[in-house]
Amino acid sequence: MQRPQEIVLGFLDRGLQVHPDVVSYIAEQDDLSLIPVIIDAVPPHATVVTTEHIPGFTRERDGMRFLTEAPVDVIHGAGSYENNGVNYTDFIHYFRDRYNRLSTILRTHKAYAGAMPIGGIAKNSRYYNMDIVLIGMVMDVRNTKNGHRMAMLEDPTGMINVLFNKSHEHFAEAERIIPDEVIAVTGQLSSDGSLFFANSLARPDIPVNHAPFLSETPGKAAFISDVHVGSDTFLGEAWEKFTAWLHEQPDIGYLLIAGDVVDGIGIYPDQDKELTIPNIYGQYEAFAEMLRRLPSHLRIVVSPGNHDAVRGAEPQPILPSQFCQHLPENVVLVENPAVVKLQGVSVLMYHGRSFDDMIGLIPGASYNRPDEVMVEMLKRRHLTCTYGERTPIYASREDRLIIDPIPEIFHTGHVHISGITKYRGVLAINAGTWQSQTAFQKQMNLQPTPGRAIIVDLQTLEPEVIDFQA
Repeated sequence: MQRPQEIVLGFLDRGLQVHPDVVSYIAEQDDLSLIPVIIDAVPPHATVVTTEHIPGFTRERDGMRFLTEAPVDVIHGAGSYENNGVNYTDFIHYFRDRYNRLSTILRTHKAYAGAMPIGGIAKNSRYYNMDIVLIGMVMDVRNTKNGHRMAMLEDPTGMINVLFNKSHEHFAEAERIIPDEVIAVTGQLSSDGSLFFANSLARPDIPVNHAPFLSETPGKAAFISDVHVGSDTFLGEAWEKFTAWLHEQPDIGYLLIAGDVVDGIGIYPDQDKELTIPNIYGQYEAFAEMLRRLPSHLRIVVSPGNHDAVRGAEPQPILPSQFCQHLPENVVLVENPAVVKLQGVSVLMYHGRSFDDMIGLIPGASYNRPDEVMVEMLKRRHLTCTYGERTPIYASREDRLIIDPIPEIFHTGHVHISGITKYRGVLAINAGTWQSQTAFQKQMNLQPTPGRAIIVDLQTLEPEVIDFQA
């Protein structure tokens, strides 16, 4: 059997540290030629070699066979943002990028491929009484005194008022128009060219024939959010049940946590009176200890939320390194939002602060039905449409809140109420929270659904809800 010192030196010579499990594996195989094979499988950003980098590695523990899952593939959201301030030109690029990308999606539909520039038709008698297609961003939207819906549409060439008549069958969708979304409309100009009468309305949306990718190999993922470690309403007993249950589930290879992993400090007035851990470092240390007690074969993906110690404006960067020193090696930190792939299955993780805005802007939307609000996001192909509401947005040259590419799984949190639906092949899930009802939620008459994990089979995309409060 090879000596451990030789194995460790073999990795150190290549500038890599190595996990003891890897050393034990090579020693048991008595084959130093495995070292370069494993090194070739280590991604460029990694500094520590773990068992996930051993091709085909399996191990036995407590009589159960564990298959090391493929590494999490972070498609969007692996880095962090430098906060260098924002000037007005960034907003120009930001909204122009949104318009260009979403209008391109709309133009893939045959009915909207021939959309006219707004500046080219406004007050142009040549186009009076013609059927016209326009694609624009909603600058403003309101109800008229007669109960119709009026939206100001803008594209790079101009702007025009669009009227949605309350008697038309599309009016229900017109009532759900919100500022800064991109839509396509068909209709005719008024006789003086100052107004556009809409006959139909379309959003970028998920294609009707969208077929999700399914994993070719067995695997399951657990989805949770809003752990709120440090709060006096954190449900420690339910978490312990969850931990014990995961140790009995060797087929679950991934755990994805969509933000608010700690309760934070100073998030709302008098929060200190509701904390069991009044120090932000202590909260993250406690969270790290909880993750270290989970099965080591799990790949754990963690994104931030509005209670976490990162900037509030979205997109949010990954958790800062000073709060992550105690996290186990099997944790992958990502931004909010982020897109990751699990065995080829694409997952869009978004904490979901824009729920607050959309529920206030869309008739009938409710905190009690977060899955329905997620469908509204998918229809608009955007996570946070409206600028200037409760969700702060960090403008840049690229709008990173557009839903592109289309995910197989859309994973959110924030509202503390569980919801699951499938929309045109996309599985939308909100797992709820690990925090019981807070004083604020009592005032708002909101009843959370705590202590739940949603388990998804990556070969079928079928979800299962496991309730650890039951």
